[in-house]
Amino acid sequence: MKNFIRNAGADLPASLVVFLVALPLCLGIALASGAPLFSGIIAGIAGGIVVGSLSGSNVSVSGPAAGLTAIVAVAIARMPAFEAFLLAVIIAGVLQFLLGSFKAGFLGDFVPSSVIKGMLTAIGLILIMKQIPHLVGYDADFEGDETFAQADHKNTFSGLFGAFSKITKLAVIIGIISILIQIVWDKVLVKKASFFKLIPAPLIVVLVATAIHQWCLSAFPALSLQKDQLVNIPVAEDVSGFFSFFIFPKLEHLSNPVVWTTAITLAIVASLETLLNIEAADELDPYQRVTPTNRELKAQGIGNIVSGMVGGLPVTSVIVRTSANVNAGARSKMSAILHGFMLLICAMFIPSLLNLIPLSALAAVLIYTGYKLAKPSLFTSMYKKGLDQFIPFIVTVLAIIFTDLLIGIIIGILVGLVFILRSNFKSAVLIVSDANKYLIRLRKDVSFLNKAILKRRLEEVPENSFILIDISRADFIDKDVIEVVNDFLTHAHLKNIRVELKKSMLKPMHQLVIKKQFQLIEE
Repeated sequence: MKNFIRNAGADLPASLVVFLVALPLCLGIALASGAPLFSGIIAGIAGGIVVGSLSGSNVSVSGPAAGLTAIVAVAIARMPAFEAFLLAVIIAGVLQFLLGSFKAGFLGDFVPSSVIKGMLTAIGLILIMKQIPHLVGYDADFEGDETFAQADHKNTFSGLFGAFSKITKLAVIIGIISILIQIVWDKVLVKKASFFKLIPAPLIVVLVATAIHQWCLSAFPALSLQKDQLVNIPVAEDVSGFFSFFIFPKLEHLSNPVVWTTAITLAIVASLETLLNIEAADELDPYQRVTPTNRELKAQGIGNIVSGMVGGLPVTSVIVRTSANVNAGARSKMSAILHGFMLLICAMFIPSLLNLIPLSALAAVLIYTGYKLAKPSLFTSMYKKGLDQFIPFIVTVLAIIFTDLLIGIIIGILVGLVFILRSNFKSAVLIVSDANKYLIRLRKDVSFLNKAILKRRLEEVPENSFILIDISRADFIDKDVIEVVNDFLTHAHLKNIRVELKKSMLKPMHQLVIKKQFQLIEE
């Protein structure tokens, strides 16, 4: 409670920003998945309240994820009923909880930081490109789409350029004003008075945008926005109507093999996406706090169990909402929890008011968030760190933009792995020469990857030479490398090459190991 009170000034405004961002994303992902619209809201509520309460992350926000849209859409189409799909979501949650219990969360630690930075930058660029059509009033593609190939049979670029031929004037006006409000708020007003820090700019954006649209409805009805250009949350006529939105799973579908294959797929993909997003969330956290990943998998599992039990889509940690949360100044996980309560309360009591919000205003909020994630200065700073950091970074950015989040991350990890191996390949074996005197120093971990270069350089040593093989600084030497050295020693005398082995600097235990390994050298 003390932490809540201490951080309330930051967490309350941040939760409102996340709520405004999450609302259209929940609806858009449900629409693209072929699920009831309210199932997206339920998933947002479960991700906020349930996962937020159980998670160890201070800034991560969970909810329905765009990365699962294709899987969910196919699964729902194959299921005999939506209730069968909900059963798969529950089973997936149980599997995720088991993954956390068996400590599978360590997998996220193997993602290079350059790839994580590339992921965040790519998401920023995707937000900008995907939200510009919504900003100008072209809402053919669903809110929250992150893939290159869109559901409307276009791609990111064709959808972007096509939007400019179908501009809605009022949407553009609202969008531009919304972006300007955020810039002035952050760059001018916040610096002049601390009072402005307590009021989130996106709230002002939504209020101003809604007021402009309502004024145009009465003054210039011909310029007003269409229904599909506004938030469109389901509205219940009474309390019983509201509870009718909740759909419950049926155990009779438990014997359906499609339910089980869907559950396993959802558990694996949702867990991978969560682990990647958690790494990114920790990177974004201004305090650089570390999230316990096994606990996160358990929290996500319980979140999916609850979501599936009351008719919701599967949930994961979502980087777009997390980014909005961090940019809004959140300090603790109360922000994520409160945004879940806001979704619940507003969906129950004021859905009609929410349906007055123009999507172009919310698009402006996401575009501004995207800019903060993909600032030009980030590219410069990554380039200055060296090509071993910049190339995996830029490859990850391009791969995510032209495919999707998971595929792009996998490509980035593979490229990053090449540079890691290349670095080890170069630094593990040092070879210098002066006239006919050679020094070969084995350092750190010498693996089979160093075998080829060591073998080639040993064979290039000319006749009548002297070689000092220094293994005193090696922590590990692969048996393949030992075999190369031993093979060379058996025929070095044929070229009148004298070899000396230096291992006196090793600790006693290491000396014993080396003595056993280099048997031919000792002989």
